Amino acid sequence: MLGRINGRPSASLVCAGSDGSNAALQIQRIATGRRLRSVAVPLIGCTHAQTPDDILRAKQIDAAALARCAELGAAFAAGLSLGVY
Repeated sequence: MLGRINGRPSASLVCAGSDGSNAALQIQRIATGRRLRSVAVPLIGCTHAQTPDDILRAKQIDAAALARCAELGAAFAAGLSLGVY
């Protein structure tokens, strides 16, 4: 992989129990190490799962977070197909 993906666009979506900012930061660090080019601010959806029972329970992502993910995916796909990235 080294040297074969340099400069490719990337975007990230994080589903977190609390704020997710540290997970997003780690993804950005990995992407930078792989020389990927971030084309969007990381999206973070929060499930507010804070207790052990909540963490183990199946999660439901709210409609607003799903809509933001769909918009990012559509914009990313459009950018790729148009050669913007």
